[in-house]
Amino acid sequence: MNNKITRDRNCRRVKLMKPEETVVTNKAEEYLETIYRLESKVGFARTMALSRELGVVPGSITNTIEILERKGLVIHRPYKGVTLTNNGRKIASSILRRHRLAERLLTDFFHLDWSEVHDPACKLEHALSPEIIKPLEKALGHPKRCPHGNPIPTNCGAILEEKTVALTELDTKTSGVIIKITEEKAEILQQLTKLKLTPGERVQVENIVPGGSVTIRVRNESYIIDHTVASIIYVKKVK
Repeated sequence: MNNKITRDRNCRRVKLMKPEETVVTNKAEEYLETIYRLESKVGFARTMALSRELGVVPGSITNTIEILERKGLVIHRPYKGVTLTNNGRKIASSILRRHRLAERLLTDFFHLDWSEVHDPACKLEHALSPEIIKPLEKALGHPKRCPHGNPIPTNCGAILEEKTVALTELDTKTSGVIIKITEEKAEILQQLTKLKLTPGERVQVENIVPGGSVTIRVRNESYIIDHTVASIIYVKKVK
């Protein structure tokens, strides 16, 4: 069977792996997706971070990483962390695309709250074949972002990011419109809902204590939030 040819975001012809080479287990898909998320944030994925995100013991992480490395999907650098290979990134972006479209399905069609969709989407994403994804995306109106504001990868794996900064990086008295939330734990999203800190809302930073709390203003009300929470809220600066 010949390798398939597709085009990347710059419309260059690139070679994809043979279908039999791309087959990975659901467990491996979860690992690749999580590595992709962590790598996007800090440039690599450490074992302890993967353990925390996936809810498994470090020893199990190490064993699975070794399997993924033998498949040519990741590179493990001792004392530094794990990064995806080109092939690993292609698979991971496909998984992320399915995951975020699944989240939109759950919020837009089944009317689940944005704080409730991450875990069921993790299960649903593995059942979404390419034959299902195309009509699903059309039925959803070709959304560009998931319910949390994170971009949905295109069919060829491109991610169209908008220029944003974390709330913690804004200067005092500077405002921004919330574009995305990079954490999807239910309790955190529920807290953000109560504070009206959701995509599309305008927020102003009133005060920042370095490494501590951040005082913000939303809809003419002031709130104090933890630095960790502020760091997952990304905004587009406005005057």
